[in-house]
Amino acid sequence: MIRFVAPALAASIALAGCASMPEATIAGPPDYTPIQTQPHPRARLFVDCIAQATTAGTYGHAHDGDSDRLLFTCTGAQARAFYDGLAARSAAIGSEVQVDGRTFRTTEIVERDLFGVDYCSTGGAGDFTCVITLNTGAALLD
Repeated sequence: MIRFVAPALAASIALAGCASMPEATIAGPPDYTPIQTQPHPRARLFVDCIAQATTAGTYGHAHDGDSDRLLFTCTGAQARAFYDGLAARSAAIGSEVQVDGRTFRTTEIVERDLFGVDYCSTGGAGDFTCVITLNTGAALLD
């Protein structure tokens, strides 16, 4: 009997020890090498929406808890293109919903509210709106 208990007890102690160990730290200084990028065909959807919002002045600051965001709102052709571009992703992750006569498509599943989530919506008849969220952190807004 002791033969069977000992391995289980040893495993339990090892797991408890791992759970109480401090998080691993990264050794050495931070790496400031610029992040490499690649072109992506759907990136244009974000860029076009942000460009329209910038030109129209339809952007603003939002704050929630310890998070600060800039929200860029586009409409018309740019919003329709973005909305259409979200169709496959929304279908794949189940992020298309109907709320108060509008159909929303989001880039991620909405857990609590739309804060921090990029989304588009339409009420039909050419009424398209999209909101792109940029995480600025507090530094830019102090």
